[in-house]
Amino acid sequence: MSQSFDEISAQLKRRHRKSARLKWISMGALGLAGLFLVLFFADMLSKGLPAFQQAYVQVELDYNEEASRMGRAAMDPEVSRIVSRSFERLIPGMLRDDPDLLGTSEQRWVLAKGEVDQYLKGHRNKLSEAEREVVDELAESGRVTLKFNTTFFSRGDSKMAESSGILAAAVGTVMTMLVTLAIAFPIGVMTALYLEEFAPDNRLTQVIEININNLAAIPSILFGLLGLAIFINFFGVPRSSPLVGGMTLALMTLPVIIIATRTALRSVPDSIRHAAFGVGCSRWQVVRDHVLPLAMPGIMTGSIIGLAQAMGETAPLIIVGMVAFIPDVSASFTQAATVLPAQIFTWAGEPDRAFVEKTAGGILVLLSILIFLNAAAVVLRKKFERRW
Repeated sequence: MSQSFDEISAQLKRRHRKSARLKWISMGALGLAGLFLVLFFADMLSKGLPAFQQAYVQVELDYNEEASRMGRAAMDPEVSRIVSRSFERLIPGMLRDDPDLLGTSEQRWVLAKGEVDQYLKGHRNKLSEAEREVVDELAESGRVTLKFNTTFFSRGDSKMAESSGILAAAVGTVMTMLVTLAIAFPIGVMTALYLEEFAPDNRLTQVIEININNLAAIPSILFGLLGLAIFINFFGVPRSSPLVGGMTLALMTLPVIIIATRTALRSVPDSIRHAAFGVGCSRWQVVRDHVLPLAMPGIMTGSIIGLAQAMGETAPLIIVGMVAFIPDVSASFTQAATVLPAQIFTWAGEPDRAFVEKTAGGILVLLSILIFLNAAAVVLRKKFERRW
């Protein structure tokens, strides 16, 4: 039975209303996600930007005989109460390394202790009234001030917040990512080439493909357990080292690179393969000289995104011991090291209020690196992408 014009018009109006509701719901969800993102970045910036400034105090250093045994003796007793212990510990070593300093004096800007830093930034602190008076008096004379925190970028971890930095974690991250790239990229690309271009379509390859897709979705902590069981307990790779961390992250990154590479290879038209076969190229020559160069931009962008994802992982690295206290930069791939996510995790668990801004500052640095890597992937894709 045919419908009347009014009935059809009513149905169309209902459909249009549903479409409009879906549109507004989608826009609302997008706006809500954007709002949460803005709030997140605003919170990180408000907490993290103060980490890039540190309190310094100008002191008169008197290199006397007693200072060679106790660094505090080189400073005025009142001023020494607000100077970081990390600097006091350096004075005896300075006198041992340079005996000519004995009997001399100088004025020098040195690290103030963390509570002074928090006081100058208007945060909660544990300074006594006498210490606050000293800080205020020195601040009025320009001998206490906030300066750019070079310590944050030039030192490793420390139990004192004012002397904690990300250098050791940053170097450990670079070394770990180099190991990950050296293992995951060639194996992942060659595996994808074989599955996509050479392997027959049979039950075995189908099982392999299913397992690769499943591996890309399992929790990352399971890769950490796998790395602990195989690389450390079975093969004896040094615990907490960039080598074992990179190998563990390579296992996690392999499925991502394989899937991205296969997608890039599929984007190359079959007509290019047929043309190469038509002029007498072998299958390997077709893949090496024609398919792989054209798919390389997609392979590179997928690999960069996979490495960026691995760089932000903490759980698998904690399992293999890369959450250790590392004050010095690792000199080799087999020495103990830590990475930025694990360093941030460690700082987040510290009770000292000054470590809160260190944690947020480390997150800002890690986010900057991840955003840069993802932006690089987008730029590479836009620059080299070909549309067929």
